[in-house]
Amino acid sequence: MSLLSRIARQGLGFGKLVKQTPRINSSTAEAQHDVEALEKLSLRDDKNKRISSEQFLQRLKEVVGKDPAGDEDFAVPRKALDLVVAEYDALLTEVDDLKDKYKRALAETENVRGRGQKQTEAAKIFAVQSFCKDLLEVADVLDLAINAVKPEVIAANSDIKNLHDGVVMMKTVLHKTFEKHGLTQISPEGEKFDPNLHEAVFQVPKGQTQHQPGHVGVVMKLGYSLHGRPIRPAQVGVVQG
Repeated sequence: MSLLSRIARQGLGFGKLVKQTPRINSSTAEAQHDVEALEKLSLRDDKNKRISSEQFLQRLKEVVGKDPAGDEDFAVPRKALDLVVAEYDALLTEVDDLKDKYKRALAETENVRGRGQKQTEAAKIFAVQSFCKDLLEVADVLDLAINAVKPEVIAANSDIKNLHDGVVMMKTVLHKTFEKHGLTQISPEGEKFDPNLHEAVFQVPKGQTQHQPGHVGVVMKLGYSLHGRPIRPAQVGVVQG
């Protein structure tokens, strides 16, 4: 049976734990020397690092003058038992502390991973933001072209009508492509003015509109948002208070 097993057995039974110090010598001076040697017994080296079980057994052998590993009837000194118990408690405390640090580090790593994943997804979604802004100018030009031709002119000339219909079709296809990629129009007429979504370019007299003061009375230029993020504010006229 190993020394550590006998220490555990003696620590649990408390009945076979023998004396405070082993009877190595009969003289008082030698006994005092043995007590002092036991007091210096430690499970750590000069650099306060834990030693191995073999090193501890060698130290104990030097103190008591016997080989603890080879003597089944060897009575473990109380000092050695106390050292092992204290070191065991210290290890339990360190294990709990390391577990807590590990859980915190794991949670922080998961948070960093989550934030990185969200940032990556956002980068993929909004990487085309500049390109979308440039395409909005195309949509504006198509709107101007469509509105530039009067209805009576379209009705009177079949060629102009065909050309007008083609431009309208182009605009329809373009806006369907916008919606497919999360680019949507902001037409806020009648809504409460929001400086995050709207750009006020003039004021509308209250008597010239049916909308409430502080609301959008006229939309001069449509705004756009990309996946809910405004990329161009709508240019509006706000009803006077």
